[in-house]
Amino acid sequence: MHKALVSRLDNLVERFEEITALLADPDVIADQTRFQRLSREYARLESLVKNVDAYHATGKALEEAQTLVQGEDAEMAEMAREELAELEARHAELDAEIERQLLPADPSDEGDVFLEIRAGAGGDEAAIFAGDLFRMYGRFAESQGWKVEVLSASEGEHGGYRELISRISGEGVYAWLKFESGAHRVQRVPVTETQGRIHTSAATVAVMPVIPAAEVPEINTGDLRVDTFRASGAGGQHINKTDSAIRITHLPTGTVVECQEERSQHKNRARAMDLLAARLADDIRRAQAAETAASRKALVGTGDRSDRIRTYNFPQGRVTDHRINLTLHQLDRVLDGDLTQVVVPLRQADQAAQLEALAEEGG
Repeated sequence: MHKALVSRLDNLVERFEEITALLADPDVIADQTRFQRLSREYARLESLVKNVDAYHATGKALEEAQTLVQGEDAEMAEMAREELAELEARHAELDAEIERQLLPADPSDEGDVFLEIRAGAGGDEAAIFAGDLFRMYGRFAESQGWKVEVLSASEGEHGGYRELISRISGEGVYAWLKFESGAHRVQRVPVTETQGRIHTSAATVAVMPVIPAAEVPEINTGDLRVDTFRASGAGGQHINKTDSAIRITHLPTGTVVECQEERSQHKNRARAMDLLAARLADDIRRAQAAETAASRKALVGTGDRSDRIRTYNFPQGRVTDHRINLTLHQLDRVLDGDLTQVVVPLRQADQAAQLEALAEEGG
């Protein structure tokens, strides 16, 4: 375990023992607000402390097994030798899990996200690719039991989307999708290509955490220009009948958001304001992430939309994530929503980068 984490671990175990005693205190039990707050903190720390206990117990068992292996009793030594590999693997697994639990939690990890996909260079093929990406995320969301709502969509002339904005709701959505922000590139022969030539097209993805209502920063209404218009595209029967769609421009930053999928202008405005808050907060977060990345080697998760993060190569049937040099010859499965094999290595790389940064800070 990294030395920088040992003192943090000791403090948290001590805090857990303190909370355990407080929760048995009659005065604390009588104060329901304090009791509930401490109960939540207890629940967060309980899993960590259980892993620490298991880690120490496994370490002790390891020492005993190593002693037996070196002993004179051949039968006991053989039994201990068989157990040794299993204990070593379990000890290393617990060590890695404790390190992960000690890393500072991203408060947005458990929340919902706004997912924006925009066609980039490549014309009609880029729009089709944007549609493929939305389908990929939709399938992945379905496998996780999440809900996907389209807020605004501008369809391409030959399929797909020039732009699509959706909200994905469920448990741990941001933790799973936050590394998807950036430029995605596709290499394939478009259906419109008569010469069989491979084209390269691109789409940009932005994943932004939804800001909880209690944390939404106050936005000066004087800084906003609100326009209403009639919905276009896949908006339902009310299209061209009412000016229910909303476009909001944040004048100081030039940020523009719109929502047109609800029949109610009031609902569209509320959703557009949620999206605006998320977009403004995301701009600040990306600037901070870029500043952090500039001071260390890790670039995973900066969320810069101009960064080329992944290539989908159809002729070779491969997906390559350029940030961690990951190549999978599983293109069909990935595009069909099997994103776990891509996201898990990204999350592991991010955790490793955080541990490295903590180690450097700890000297």
